[in-house]
Amino acid sequence: MKVEEAAKQLEALGNPTRLELYRVLVRAGHGGLPVNQVQERLGIPASTLSHHLQRLVHNGLVSQERQATTLICRAEYPAMTALLGFLADECCADEACLPSDRAA
Repeated sequence: MKVEEAAKQLEALGNPTRLELYRVLVRAGHGGLPVNQVQERLGIPASTLSHHLQRLVHNGLVSQERQATTLICRAEYPAMTALLGFLADECCADEACLPSDRAA
């Protein structure tokens, strides 16, 4: 993952509503949730939800699939794994990691 892509995804998740939205979808699992259920869980207006969903979709963190008249939203787990990996892959690369009880 490139720094620019990671920065855009982190920026998208930097909004409290989008972060909460993303966490709802991550918790939902691979089946995702219909948009109306997401709206109910978050208690936000449809227009607000649409705006925040589009930011997450645009940055590759969420996908949407239409099933008849229902729009299903899903967290993109490979994107999440890549972002988490980007953040953690080089942990302590320049020094040996200390066990947590010895840190600080």
